[in-house]
Amino acid sequence: MGLFEKIFSSEKKQTLDKGLEKSKTNFFSKLSKAVAGKSKVDDDVLDDLEEILITSDVGVKTTIKIIERIENRVAKEKYLGTDELNQILREEIAGLLSETNVGEATDFDIPKDKKPYVLMVVGVNGVGKTTTIGKLAYQLKNKGLNVVLGAADTFRAAAIDQLQVWADRVDVPIVKQEMGSDPASVAFDTLQSGVNQNADVIIIDTAGRLHNKINLMNELTKVKRVMQKVIGDAPHDVLLVLDGSTGQNAFEQAKQFTAATEVTSLAVTKLDGTAKGGVVIGISDQFKIPVKYIGVGEGIEDLQVFNKYEFVDSFFK
Repeated sequence: MGLFEKIFSSEKKQTLDKGLEKSKTNFFSKLSKAVAGKSKVDDDVLDDLEEILITSDVGVKTTIKIIERIENRVAKEKYLGTDELNQILREEIAGLLSETNVGEATDFDIPKDKKPYVLMVVGVNGVGKTTTIGKLAYQLKNKGLNVVLGAADTFRAAAIDQLQVWADRVDVPIVKQEMGSDPASVAFDTLQSGVNQNADVIIIDTAGRLHNKINLMNELTKVKRVMQKVIGDAPHDVLLVLDGSTGQNAFEQAKQFTAATEVTSLAVTKLDGTAKGGVVIGISDQFKIPVKYIGVGEGIEDLQVFNKYEFVDSFFK
C-alpha cells in the first residue's frame, strides 16, 4: 500500500483539507502557470518550481532538498511529464519529512510513565499560545485525563484572563496569581497543586517576550529550575507555538526560542487563514524537532495532531 492509499479519518481529514485550502490554491495557481504548455519536467520547470516553493514559505534550504530529490527522479526515470509532477511532489516531500521529523505524535497521548506529565508552553504573544493550550486541554480531558493549567505568563493581565476563560470553557482547574507575580512562583504552585489533585497532565503557560533573548533565557531557566523542586525531571516537554500565517517570521521565532531554551516539540497555528501553509514543511525539515500539533480552524476541536502524510496529501491533493 502506498503512502497516500491509506484511508485517513474522514472528518479530521476534511477539516485539514479545508484548513489548507488557501495554501493549496495559492500554490497550484502558481504551478499551473509554470507548467502551462509544457509536457516534460525540464530545467525550466524545476527553476519555476524552486521559486514557487520558496515563495510558498517552504524555505530556501528545504526547497533545495526537494528540488534535488526531484532532479534525481528525473535523471532516473528519464522522462517525467508535468502531469506527474503533483504526485512526485507528494512522494518526495513526504519522504523528506519521514527522514527528519522523528518522534511524531499519533494521537493526543502522553507517556504513561510520567505522572503528572508536565508540559511547558512557550512562544511570542499573539501566536495563539493560550488558544493552543485551551484546545489541547480539551483534547486531553476528552481522553479521560485530569488536566491542570498554570498561568505563568504574568507579564500581561490579558494572558491570565484568557487562560481563565479557556479553563472555564474546558472545565479544568487553573492556578494563577496577580499580574506581575513571579512566573516561577506560579509554576511551583501549579505543580504542587497538580500533585495534590492527582493530575495526569500539567500545562504551564509562559510569557512570550523576545525583545531580550538573555532575559527570556534566564526566566525560562528559572521556571524550569523551580519546577524541578517539585517534580525532579520537569518539564517533560517544552512546546513552542508558532504562527503559521507569519511565514518566514515563524522560522525566525523558532531560531530565537531554540537558542533561548531546549524546545522538544512544535505547534504551528492559524494555518486556515493563510496561504503560507508551506512553512510547516520547512519547519519540520529544518529544526529536527517534531511538529506535534497544527491549528487548522477556530473551533475547539480544530487543533490536530500533525500527520505528515495527511498534511502533504491535503496540500498537494
